[in-house]
Amino acid sequence: MRNGLITAMLLGPLAFALPAAAQSKVNIEQSFAESLTPLPKEGLALSGGFYVPAYSSVAMSQGKLRVDFSVTLSVHNASETQPLVIKRIAYFDTAGKQVESYLKTPVALRPLATVSIFIPTDDVRGGTGANFLVDWAATGEIAEPVVEALMVGGIANAHYAFISQGRPTRTATRQ
Repeated sequence: MRNGLITAMLLGPLAFALPAAAQSKVNIEQSFAESLTPLPKEGLALSGGFYVPAYSSVAMSQGKLRVDFSVTLSVHNASETQPLVIKRIAYFDTAGKQVESYLKTPVALRPLATVSIFIPTDDVRGGTGANFLVDWAATGEIAEPVVEALMVGGIANAHYAFISQGRPTRTATRQ
């Protein structure tokens, strides 16, 4: 019993130092249930995609210091009347290797609603050149979604926050 207690005391702090990959995956369907609506029964006539640069780590002080940032990706339906179908949210690292996929099946976002993905500061798998790909679709003409990443972090008493706007990877087209 005593050896088990000593081992727990010695290894206990390591429980908080587990790699970020071991963290539970976000479940958009549960976390954002109020932002979602049933998938449209009509065919999806338009589709598009966004590339969103994100920075889970940034080099500072002539490259001698690395500052880690939390990243929040937000996908906003800018339409006041139409649902937006989100088909894919995928996170990639600096080398272009997929780190996470956040949707198993498409979800429909209510008009003017938002879903977001949070990557904590200690999850540095994305590196200095991380990015997201977000694919969307709609049943007809719709306002283009707004997709952004917010990075927040700091070192000592200095804190930084900045936004990276998504860039369309393709024009919305009829499927």
